[in-house]
Amino acid sequence: MNILFLTIGRFDSIEAHSIYPDLLRCFRDHGHEIYTITPNEKKTGRKTEMIHEKSSHILRIQTGDVTGACNILKKGVEQMKVEPIFIKAIKRYFSDVRFELVMYSTPPITFCKVVEYVKKRDGARSYLLLKDIFPQNAVDLGMMSKDGVKSLVYHYFRAKEKRLYALSDRIGCMSQANVDYIIKNNPGIRQEKMEICPNAMEVIDQSVDDEKRKLIREKYGIPLDKKVFVYGGNLGKPQGIPFLIQCLRRCREEKDAHFLIVGSGSEYRKLETFIHSEHPANVKLMKKLPKEDYDHMVGACDVGMIFLDHCFTIPNFPSRILTYMSAKLPVLAVTDPNTDIGRVIMDGGFGWWCESDNVDGFVKYVEQAVKSNIQLQGEKGFAYLNDNYHVERCYEIISSKQG
Repeated sequence: MNILFLTIGRFDSIEAHSIYPDLLRCFRDHGHEIYTITPNEKKTGRKTEMIHEKSSHILRIQTGDVTGACNILKKGVEQMKVEPIFIKAIKRYFSDVRFELVMYSTPPITFCKVVEYVKKRDGARSYLLLKDIFPQNAVDLGMMSKDGVKSLVYHYFRAKEKRLYALSDRIGCMSQANVDYIIKNNPGIRQEKMEICPNAMEVIDQSVDDEKRKLIREKYGIPLDKKVFVYGGNLGKPQGIPFLIQCLRRCREEKDAHFLIVGSGSEYRKLETFIHSEHPANVKLMKKLPKEDYDHMVGACDVGMIFLDHCFTIPNFPSRILTYMSAKLPVLAVTDPNTDIGRVIMDGGFGWWCESDNVDGFVKYVEQAVKSNIQLQGEKGFAYLNDNYHVERCYEIISSKQG
């Protein structure tokens, strides 16, 4: 089967270790031919290029800047421009390829015309990997409004969202809460096209032994004698950084805990200002690391943290949980009540959850974690990862009804 994957994310190689390359590599290893279209954004300075790997072909097309921390409206406009560019590229580079399946993820919601073109030209089946619910997430964060003049932008993108759902033969959601939300808020959608197809990975044991743990901690200046709580990833409005700062401030007297924050984003400066002005002895802030270095560092920590702003009405399910689970770290999730990630963690016995407006709850669970058998919980998390979030499971879900 020839499979076309559309993405606006950076895609360097099918051999990379992250959710999309892992999934596509799984399809390839089951005998399918993989074609990926991804942008070479203007900021990279790179032109259109084709990369051929084993049964995999990556077409990187020169586009505007469609990702990053730019203005949301500017980003939306650039993403809309991608549609005709992608269609033109398919006509030019893949005119002699018949696709049986086209897969794509959100964000963005602006692949409607591309999906429609491939379905009409080739009779392809279409599969949406729903990783983000836009534009409602922008409304939750105050970036869009459903009322007034600004509502025009919301209604435009909402119409695009509905069109993408209608074009998709099947929609794979990250969790049951995602399925329930889409059905409730899109009454015209056929429920039989909805299913759970979670974030998944090729499961590799990323834990480290005591000797490596010591070397890694010494390399990055991380205390050897404390339980290290690590957060890695985006540091933006979705993560509720002001609340994270409240939590760190309340835990500054916790002598047995050390907090390691690694990442980048629009709210990084707020964390930096907090650290420079208040000098918490048990907090370390680091800029984003290369993925391989970051994964190794996580393995030398003790507890992985997830933060989501309490304002969210949509059920997010951050994929960073997979990194923690593969390193055999229990997880402390601090989120809004609409996501079910906390319930998954608690029911699976590999961590703790509290709402992201409850500083006392955070402090309580930090104290519990410091005293807990985190090794046992980490092993439970790794077993849960292997049973529920192995990429082979997603391959079986997606391929089960094709043809």
